[in-house]
Amino acid sequence: MMETREGGCHCGRVRFRARVDLDRLSECDCSICTKKGILHLVTAPADFELLSGKEALTTYTFLTGVAQHTFCSHCGIHAFYVPRSQPDKISVNARCLDGIDGPRLKASRFFGGRNWEEAQTRRLAEETADFLRARP
Repeated sequence: MMETREGGCHCGRVRFRARVDLDRLSECDCSICTKKGILHLVTAPADFELLSGKEALTTYTFLTGVAQHTFCSHCGIHAFYVPRSQPDKISVNARCLDGIDGPRLKASRFFGGRNWEEAQTRRLAEETADFLRARP
């Protein structure tokens, strides 16, 4: 179920509001997501609002440069970013949402980012199947 939540980085400079669905929590096994410990909640840019801290954000890119890994330049927390697999979306780190018990979060979805191309092909096929099932 979609709900509007707020969150931010550790030091509080970066704050955001997003409409997310906690039932669609996903985990990725790529090197950067594993090291960051991010749990993903993907949302549309129209459902995301940066409330404060734009000047505190730094962006890290690697390989293709498509993913925009933003983080607070003061405390280093990765509260959200633009994923390579869905560059038209924003992935919110569920562990950065206010009032969330991070250690108790359990992902219901998985993205095999270590084998990115194969995982992306599978994700797109699943999205197409979901779309077709939802049609009247």
